[in-house]
Amino acid sequence: MRAALRAGRAGAWHGGHPGDPRVGLSVPVRSDADLRAALATLAEAGVSATLLLSPTLARDLDRARLAGHEVGGLGDPAGAPGLDVLAGTPVTTWATPERLRGLHALGTRGLHALPPGTDRPAPGALLTVDPARLPTLLADLKRLGYRPVPVRDVPDLRAGTGRDLFLHGYTRLVEDRFARQHGVIDLAQRADAVMRVAPLDHAPAPLPLPRSAHTAELHLHSPRIVGLASRSALTAYRAYLRSLRDVGAALQERPELQEAQAVFAVTLFHAPLAQAGFTLLDLPPATARWYGLGFRLLRVAYGTTRAPSEDTPKMAWLPREEFLRRYG
Repeated sequence: MRAALRAGRAGAWHGGHPGDPRVGLSVPVRSDADLRAALATLAEAGVSATLLLSPTLARDLDRARLAGHEVGGLGDPAGAPGLDVLAGTPVTTWATPERLRGLHALGTRGLHALPPGTDRPAPGALLTVDPARLPTLLADLKRLGYRPVPVRDVPDLRAGTGRDLFLHGYTRLVEDRFARQHGVIDLAQRADAVMRVAPLDHAPAPLPLPRSAHTAELHLHSPRIVGLASRSALTAYRAYLRSLRDVGAALQERPELQEAQAVFAVTLFHAPLAQAGFTLLDLPPATARWYGLGFRLLRVAYGTTRAPSEDTPKMAWLPREEFLRRYG
């Protein structure tokens, strides 16, 4: 079922622009008490959302109560025409069905199911949250720089495709497994944060440090940087620089990074790091070719059409004290 949703079966929504801070917010409403709670919370926050209503509940509602919000569906889609009347426009979004049979029923009516729920926001994501959790979620979204909007208002909203299912599988099997094995710390909670960092118990060549020195290796949040870069190179660059301050905070606060004597990255985007004060080092030819192949595979996986300005990866590094002086 989840695989069918991710692949856009029967027009199931995927999400929107992966570099835009707007996220689609939908709220399941199963009773009039739920509706009162949701409307009060949303009004206090100044936020509009998609209210997922059952056709049975909707029969007794006045359209004026829902002003400013999108109407979506919940439960049996046979009642969709009644929701159209309440909304004053065709309803297009429906709550995630419990079974594949229900997904097909939505597709035959031109309705789009919401994707599987997620525990954390991301640019362009579609979030579904119960009224009781709404105050906490709205506070978190504001703190992290996200802007909740109705599903219909998410920029570049689209249905899922088979490529989305492939990318999800790649992320779980490759990137998430690598992160677990190497203790990668995800610092990309903010809408414009793009950095991850891994503690290492050694200093890889060609760092001019003893082999036994502890270090911290920078890793980009690939989907996030691709999404930001698709908006503009300047947007991505500014997000990159802001994210270095996240690394500076982690160096001072995370126990696993306390012994790191240097911060480094192996990257094709070494020119921005050089501008940010990093020293560039040439990699051994075989190592450079190996990393270059890996970066090309990442570009294919994430659909990056813009080639990097450099085609040879290099190592960029800063000693811990210098990094903290600049970004701590």
